[in-house]
Amino acid sequence: MPNAYHPPGDKRPLVAYATLTGAFGASVGAAALANRRAGRSLPERIGVGDLLLLGVATHKLSRLIARDKVTSFARAPFTRFQEPAGHGEVEEQPRGSGLRLAIGELLVCPYCLAQWIAAGLVAGYVAAPRQTRAVATVYAAETISDFLQAGYRAAVDRA
Repeated sequence: MPNAYHPPGDKRPLVAYATLTGAFGASVGAAALANRRAGRSLPERIGVGDLLLLGVATHKLSRLIARDKVTSFARAPFTRFQEPAGHGEVEEQPRGSGLRLAIGELLVCPYCLAQWIAAGLVAGYVAAPRQTRAVATVYAAETISDFLQAGYRAAVDRA
């Protein structure tokens, strides 16, 4: 779709980006409506501990989806393998055009995925706080383990 936004030859899938943005908004709206119909209201505030737990879990899940070699099967229809990136991660390029390219760009970007994951975790927190905390704890513990593994490796390499 040629327009004045991007230079000739650049194929930014603006319509596909708008589609993904609409899907995100519709998903958040659907979760809010489902919670309202179930009689659940938003908490007055989210405590610092829960915020940190959800934040660390969001970080881990976004990297797991975007970069982990074991989850590459889910990205494969939208990406092309480039090279190993160390510690069980891979580098991939989005491929295709239109919606396929936009989804590929989303799937290889942990920063981009974080918004979707955080929204899902917060929706889960409102609907089922105990279960969401349990799931988030798994990924927060895994993140702590990742940092300990990296610290251990750095200590062994220095020795």
